[in-house]
Amino acid sequence: MGHTRTAMRTAAVGTAAAVLATGAAFGLTPAAAAAPATATTATAAGDTASATAAAESAGIRFVDIAGDGGTVLKANVLTPANADGTRRHPLIVLPTSWAMPQIEYLAQARALADAGYVVVSYNSRGFWQSGGEIEVAGPPDIADASKVIDWALAHTPADPGRIGMAGVSYGAGISLLAAAHDPRIKAVAALSGWADLIESIYSGRTQHLQAAALLGGAGHLTGRPSAELRHILEGFLSSDLEREQEMIDWGRKRSPAAYIDRINANGAAIMLGNAWGDTIFPPNQYASFYERLTGPKRLELRPGDHATAEATGLFGLPNDTWTSTRRWFDHHLRGVDNGVDREQPVRIKSRTSGGYEGYPDWASVGAREERLPLDRGHAVRTGADSGANGGVVLLSNALDQFLKLPPTVSVPLLPRSYAAVWQSERYATAQRVRGTAKLHTTVTGTASSGTLVAYLYDVGPLGFGKLVSNAPYTFHGRTPGEPFTVDLELFSTAYDVPAGHRLALVVDTADPLYIEHNPAGARLTFSSPPSDPSYLSVPLRAE
Repeated sequence: MGHTRTAMRTAAVGTAAAVLATGAAFGLTPAAAAAPATATTATAAGDTASATAAAESAGIRFVDIAGDGGTVLKANVLTPANADGTRRHPLIVLPTSWAMPQIEYLAQARALADAGYVVVSYNSRGFWQSGGEIEVAGPPDIADASKVIDWALAHTPADPGRIGMAGVSYGAGISLLAAAHDPRIKAVAALSGWADLIESIYSGRTQHLQAAALLGGAGHLTGRPSAELRHILEGFLSSDLEREQEMIDWGRKRSPAAYIDRINANGAAIMLGNAWGDTIFPPNQYASFYERLTGPKRLELRPGDHATAEATGLFGLPNDTWTSTRRWFDHHLRGVDNGVDREQPVRIKSRTSGGYEGYPDWASVGAREERLPLDRGHAVRTGADSGANGGVVLLSNALDQFLKLPPTVSVPLLPRSYAAVWQSERYATAQRVRGTAKLHTTVTGTASSGTLVAYLYDVGPLGFGKLVSNAPYTFHGRTPGEPFTVDLELFSTAYDVPAGHRLALVVDTADPLYIEHNPAGARLTFSSPPSDPSYLSVPLRAE
């Protein structure tokens, strides 16, 4: 009977989360929630009240917590059913994702509470009904996390020696930053987050347009962006190079990688989870950060796009990422001997095959290298999308995750005046691409600035190419007509190329995902000097 009640509570929490998360997705803004009770807002308020009532009946307490500077943070608290005040329980703090309401984690919080944890989830400042403005994981957000811990230790049976933080996306970044600044945090699960904010949205010195527009738009719909954020975003989207260093400094302050020494000194056990196709926080920057961690650590990479690997778990459904998160906390905060410390710490799942693979470190993932020579020169016109592109933010890689439908292009039909194409021979056996492909080439531009985008395709017998990876690269201040070297890391992935297929590298100069910097009428030439041959390095799994 106890299991039945637990299942019913979890279902009720999942329903409440679904109602309010759907409201967030369709633009139910804080302003709308506070608007006069018209028929529409009254209905929305009624739905929210019903969801809140369902959550409260499931044993959830809604509270206000004073964050940094007294800013009110809207929060909810769950405690174990057997909490009677005679003993302390491990604490999990969950900051919400960007633009999500405070009930985002209720299904997982209920499951954690049923397992013996005190769980406090709070709406990050500037969003929904929490006070303040959106600081993008700035110092006030980091201080808020410590204030929430202080509150939990004073108002719940939380154990000061067993504190963890977790979150998806924005909550992941805040959790990692908090672990650098608050030594009380002993374990972190950072899911679909970032370690280097600039490397995430400005990789290859190229603005990730759709990602930035999505984040900016969602922030305006569901919160109150600070003047600093509006200033940075305006300069970013307008390609104001005079403000580039200001933007980089702003991003560095908000990057856990900048505080790696503090994180290592504090010794928190860090679990990182991400998706291969994350179009907001690509996996490369997480993998590099993982390699620099010296304490207990784990890296898990799966198919999908931003936060899609964790999404089903937010509705209380079975989910590998949340199962791993629970095991991580059970071992590091509850002392459960569940074997997580004896498993291979790097755990990945290919986009094309079903099982998980374990590795001792990130370098072992693509232990074998194949170099494809790029010995034919190409000259391309700029400023037009050749048809090769990385898809649509959130949508394309989610289709790849659930339906095995990545962005596809007919390689023979790509216009060679706008796309440079190199292809391998057909492979007699399957090629298991694992890790980070790297392009090395020589470029000559007719203008001082320019953008190129590299794509790696799996090409079948009929010439249709399925996207394996891509990455942009932008240059400024080059002398027109003077060759220069380009070294570009494509976004990390795990993909199995079937026997009888070939790999193709396509390079063009425009992609809807990115802002391009090619002046009208410019051309780019790709060459392979004998003294410095061009190549594509493809990482393969050791067989």
